[in-house]
Amino acid sequence: MRLEDLRPTKGSTHRRKRVGRGYGSGHGGHESGRGTKGQNSRSGGGVRLGFEGGQTPIWMRFPKRGFRNYTRIEYACVNVDTLGERFDANAEIDLNALLEAHIVKGRIERLKILGRGELTIPLTVRANHFTAEAKRKIEEAGGKAEVI
Repeated sequence: MRLEDLRPTKGSTHRRKRVGRGYGSGHGGHESGRGTKGQNSRSGGGVRLGFEGGQTPIWMRFPKRGFRNYTRIEYACVNVDTLGERFDANAEIDLNALLEAHIVKGRIERLKILGRGELTIPLTVRANHFTAEAKRKIEEAGGKAEVI
């Protein structure tokens, strides 16, 4: 059996109801299966999404506090001069090394290196993002800036 051989179970599919096409259609004639009178029988009738018959809707009853931007990407930002002060020459620096050195705190998953200050020792830095200035300073000092 292949995917194109699959068919719906007998009796599970129905023809679409063509309403509003007169008495010969088998759907009531002038009521067209919508019932007699009322908001839902009219064209364009019906209530908007979330309407609860005049009762205060659930989205108004719920408390609304704060805002959490769940699409935002949080970076731990560290400047080049901080790296030069805290680490020895030829050290390999990544987010874990910064957490162990207590330069970065919390549960941050991404690292960004900024270009403030000077760097005189060569370092191998692995981060998610570098500013152009930071990358230039690390490479001028004889180190490597690796994007992970």
